[in-house]
Amino acid sequence: MSAFLVLDDGRIFEGDSWAATGETFGEAVFTTGMTGYQETLTDPSYHKQVVIMTAPHIGNTGMNKIDEESKKIWVSGFVVRNPSPVTSNWRATSDLESDLIKASVVGISGIDTRALTKHIRDRGAMRVGIFSKMELTREEMVIRVRQAPAMSGAFLSEDVSTAKPYVISPPAGTLKEFKVAAIDLGIKAATPRNMAARGMEVHVLPIATTIADIEALKPHGVFLSNGPGDPATMHGVVELVREILERKIPIFGICFGQQILGRALGFETYKLQFGHRGINQPVLNKISGRVEITAHNHGFAVEAPTDARFTTVYGAGEVTHISLNDGVVEGLRLIDRPAFSVQYHPEAAAGPHDANYLFDDFADLMRSARA
Repeated sequence: MSAFLVLDDGRIFEGDSWAATGETFGEAVFTTGMTGYQETLTDPSYHKQVVIMTAPHIGNTGMNKIDEESKKIWVSGFVVRNPSPVTSNWRATSDLESDLIKASVVGISGIDTRALTKHIRDRGAMRVGIFSKMELTREEMVIRVRQAPAMSGAFLSEDVSTAKPYVISPPAGTLKEFKVAAIDLGIKAATPRNMAARGMEVHVLPIATTIADIEALKPHGVFLSNGPGDPATMHGVVELVREILERKIPIFGICFGQQILGRALGFETYKLQFGHRGINQPVLNKISGRVEITAHNHGFAVEAPTDARFTTVYGAGEVTHISLNDGVVEGLRLIDRPAFSVQYHPEAAAGPHDANYLFDDFADLMRSARA
């Protein structure tokens, strides 16, 4: 059965219907990872996005419960060139296409994903639709795509945040040293696991958490998670972060959390042309001088000066990491308050572990603040 991928600039790719049939809309994004498709599919940061896999052969390792980053598949659509016809991995409990069908995720295969990726890279991120089992003209499909909501101005974290608080405790045999309040803006399961392994009792809290909730919990630190949407819409969480900064509670933010911290410090955020997504993104650590290969998933960034320290109402700060691909700000820290952030994913699921030390830095920051 034929299927069509339609971009809002009018370009159309014809391929084969794959996974669920029907129609779907979202922001077209590409990820450059050659592995980790299950972590991508279950990452809440991909809510309302149609993900294009640049690696041509996807699905041979199947799906399993262990690698899930949340309890559901979040992507709006999935685009691959050559889906594997078989699953061959001892950890697999199901196959990729079956799980996508169960989740009603519309997909398309058999298209030139290299040409599609180059088109988005050159023209920028845009809305997209996938159509199968449809009797629409090409003009009607383009019109429907252009009527879909854009990512700029989208408030999406409320859709993916936990409804009720829950706790991830340190594993047996690990001493509990800290209590962390993690604001769930779209948190991945690997993140609280990494913190718990370092003696942190992680209280994962809903997006509507107030400063009174934080004070009642009496945490040693606050974590700001990754998540979907436009950070310019996150007024409530930005104000919460400012109140936390006033109380000098240590803060660690990643990805969307960095954008929230940046806005709390008074910086603007902006939409990247096509974003950073994948597990092979080079970042320069300006403090150590080392280059780290890191896992990314973000379409927005913080507009902060990279050549000198900056001044905020909370004291001085500096950019600590920058992207070696395009110079985007990839890390922030305050000098006079216990707060820092990075634009990428130190939990590295899936991905390299170059940035795993940042969880240790968070522990050191809370240890210093407590002392």
